[in-house]
This record gives sequence, structure tokens and C-alpha cells, in this order.
Amino acid sequence: MMQEEGAGCRFLTFTLGEVFFALDIYSVREILDLQDITRIPGAQEYMRGVVNVRGTAVPVMDLRMKFGLGRVEKTLNTRVVIVEIKKNDSTVVVGAMADSVKEVLELEPDAIDPPPAMGAAVRTDFIRGIGKHGGRFILILDVDKVFTSEEVQDVARVVEEAARDSMAGAA
Repeated sequence: MMQEEGAGCRFLTFTLGEVFFALDIYSVREILDLQDITRIPGAQEYMRGVVNVRGTAVPVMDLRMKFGLGRVEKTLNTRVVIVEIKKNDSTVVVGAMADSVKEVLELEPDAIDPPPAMGAAVRTDFIRGIGKHGGRFILILDVDKVFTSEEVQDVARVVEEAARDSMAGAA
């Protein structure tokens, strides 16, 4: 889908702790209330497990843990943002836990700065830019870099194996 020249980009904003983040709205499939997450043994700690989305097991990542901001706790505002990531010819679906989902907003290209150059200790490779809106900064995430293909494939493989094992047990 091509954007018109000069048109703003639309983002879904959400919080992790006190920090505002944004994802390109075109990568967001849906937003779910937090539900039971089935832990996957052996997965990275920030991979909290899988949730059932209309009969499909979708891996869920705790973005606070991934970014070193603690752990998303279950509250009335906790949400799982279901994101589609295009990898080569396939689409991978992943859930991202957020403390709260705020709004969809449009940012003009001139309201988005490139990510700052930080020291080697701070990972900025998953930040696409920093937006300014309503007097606050919003870290705009690059979904393809936040959800690396290796992580997603590892979890997808574990989910498939678990599904096969449960099918074999039911037979």
C-alpha cells in the first residue's frame, strides 16, 4: 500500500512503563485484552508463551522484558497487540504485550527524527525514529527488527512441535 507523497504516517501508540512507543498501523492486525498465556518450555524469558487467537497459537513477546524495562504485569489496561511481520514470502503473526494501548495518531514526516546515536550499551537498532506529539516523545519501533525472524521462527517451531505432540497424544 503506497502512501501519498507528503501524507503523514499512522501509528498505534502504546506504553511500556512510562515510555510511549508506536507501531506502524499497517503492521497491526488487532488488539486483544490480556488472556491466559501458555508458557513454552525452553523459550527465551521475554517470549511469554502463546495465546489462542481464533484457533491459532500466536506467540506472545513481553516487550518490556525484551527492552530491559522489567516485566509487563497483568492489569485492566494490559493488552496484546497482534502484529503481522512479512518475512520473504510469508507472513508471521506475533503478539506484543503492552502495559496499555493509547491511540492511533498520524505523524507528519517532519515530526519524526532519526533515532539518536547512543553508546554501544544502548540498542537503538529496533527504533525507526522518534516522533513528537502533544509535547512528548514517542519511540517508533521497526517491527521487522523488534521481532527478528530467528526469534519468531524458534517460537513457531516450538508451537508446531507442541501441536504435533498433542495431536499424537490424542490419536
